[in-house]
Amino acid sequence: MTISLDQAVGSFQPELPLAIAYSGGADSTALLVACAAKWPGQVGAIHVHHGLQAAADSFAAHCQAVCAGLGVALAVRRIDARHASGQSPEQAARRARYAALRAALDDGFGAMAWRSVALAQHADDQVETLLLALSRGAGLPGMASMPARWQRDGTVYHRPLLQVRGADIRAWLTQRSVGHVEDPSNADQGLTRNRIRALLLPALDAAFPQFRDTFARSARHCAQSQSLLVELARQDLELAAPQGPLLIARVQCLSRDRQANLLRHWLKSLHAVAPSAAQLSELLDQIAACSTRAHQIRIKVGGGFVSREGPALAWYNFPLDSGPQG
Repeated sequence: MTISLDQAVGSFQPELPLAIAYSGGADSTALLVACAAKWPGQVGAIHVHHGLQAAADSFAAHCQAVCAGLGVALAVRRIDARHASGQSPEQAARRARYAALRAALDDGFGAMAWRSVALAQHADDQVETLLLALSRGAGLPGMASMPARWQRDGTVYHRPLLQVRGADIRAWLTQRSVGHVEDPSNADQGLTRNRIRALLLPALDAAFPQFRDTFARSARHCAQSQSLLVELARQDLELAAPQGPLLIARVQCLSRDRQANLLRHWLKSLHAVAPSAAQLSELLDQIAACSTRAHQIRIKVGGGFVSREGPALAWYNFPLDSGPQG
């Protein structure tokens, strides 16, 4: 069920002091203003300067002016958000943003020991994320969309506005005459997310007025199912890798679907890589065919490859200079 911004912030109970990821846009501005009013002296802001647009400097200047007016400590972090070959621009920017947030927290700006960070994604962002995941053929992790609370590198992150409509956030700002910046890239319909926002969301509003609530419920179901799969994968990993290396014979004892679940978990949790559907299918085929000591396995996955090392599987980085990682 969608709720108002005041209801969302009213029920929000983060670990204090709280840092807001503040872009200067409507959503993060509303979150910053509401949280600063609720917890005076306990809220700060972090602005990530991407440097990709001519207006980036003016965005930072706007954020400095707003924070000065609110009496809120602000850290401005500059990043290089350009993506490497084979990496999606969104993924590169996301990783750089989190690294910048973490660095600002570590520096203890404003002489505060920040305990948590709040991000301003809202109900429409959640729907866009789910639709993007579906368009890419994502599995449960993608369709689970964005969690309301999670931990990363020892920091607790929150998304308190996931039940608030984007239009209601802007109306809240208008009622209070609070200014914000407009990112010109949001109008670029060459970006898939912007096309979803401009074309699909209005159509869904007309056809299914409650779609934000029902899509959010579907995302929660996916998140619950994914949590069970991770729990099962952890149990299987303990059985298949009792001494560290992932033993092929023990993987072969599982059904193919359960093998796939285990391998995805092994690669993600231990090596921070995710196989494509084609790579995972080939790996499963090779494991099934591995019936002799002479059978070799060598399949590219992420920035390295999975290889057979005696009775077990290992993952190597590229270039091959540090030996296998079990």
